[in-house]
Amino acid sequence: MTTDIYRDLQERLDKYSVGFPATESGIEITILKAMFSEQDAEMFLALSPLLETPEAIADRLNRPVAEVSEILADMTKRGLLFHLKKGDSVKYGAIPFVHGLFEFQVKRLDKDFAKLVEQYFDAEFSVAMAKSAEGFLRTIPIQESIDVTQRIAAYDDAVEILKKQKLIVITDCICRKMRETVETGCGKLMEACFMFGSMGQYYLDHEMGRQIDVDEGIRILTKAREDGLVTQPATAQNPGGMCNCCGDCCGVLKALNQYPKPAEMVFTNYFAAIDEEECVGCEVCIDRCQMGALTMNDDEKAVVNKDRCIGCGLCVTTCPSEAIELVLKPEESLKTPPVTSGEQMMNLAVKRGIQF
Repeated sequence: MTTDIYRDLQERLDKYSVGFPATESGIEITILKAMFSEQDAEMFLALSPLLETPEAIADRLNRPVAEVSEILADMTKRGLLFHLKKGDSVKYGAIPFVHGLFEFQVKRLDKDFAKLVEQYFDAEFSVAMAKSAEGFLRTIPIQESIDVTQRIAAYDDAVEILKKQKLIVITDCICRKMRETVETGCGKLMEACFMFGSMGQYYLDHEMGRQIDVDEGIRILTKAREDGLVTQPATAQNPGGMCNCCGDCCGVLKALNQYPKPAEMVFTNYFAAIDEEECVGCEVCIDRCQMGALTMNDDEKAVVNKDRCIGCGLCVTTCPSEAIELVLKPEESLKTPPVTSGEQMMNLAVKRGIQF
């Protein structure tokens, strides 16, 4: 039963978000056993991402409400389920591995578990993330990298995204924390991931983050830019969260870096262009680029590889001669993100060929 239920759990998780693929080594089962008891796995498999009350779940499972409520609350406390509280009512639902089970371990991550996840990321999971990158996170430009004459959509403006939120919670980047825990980190800004709305409240409820205002959010964005982090909200106009990622640690960028044409695999509306006459050959942009999209030519001028450029603008903001600019892609190539997170998840499922 033990092996079967954990394989069932793996297969269920593989249907959610970017997936949770099986490996030849079976390390994904080892990860699940480290997180879930058999009772946990049984309860998780009885749920779906659709939120339900303990009473509805207990009635469906023909089990006592008090017993089911206790299990659900305990699993949620350990980051194995999502809950939504409204007044005296609480509803529970299953969650993906990413964003979900993995990120919800941010305050209880230890070295042994971090090693397991790092091995899994570097094996099969990085492929799953790269294939679903466009539907999971999108790259938006640093505000200062856009020419003032260009009109930027509100959903492509990190500051405007923050200003729209009623609740902003900041938490540690789980990817950088994992790499730091196993001593392969980059040393960049740790407290750099924003959570909004019901997801932000979940983080507050479980002491995984702290509430901040817009002004502090803007200061964190500024520090993230200085550290050379790529701002990536979820691929929705009204995202549930917004990350600031590096090419060394971030699961998505690290995965994309393994491919020759990551620009084709991401959701972005910009690319960098260089005025060769203005370039002084300082190579600052090369150090800033998280995707290896910039190189020096024989004339010691910077050159952009459009197959690798994801339009973040990090190179623009530190060019001493202002030789680089972000250019809006042609109208026929522009992408509009889905309005809600629900639409985003449905689009991901369709792209992956998942049927429920």
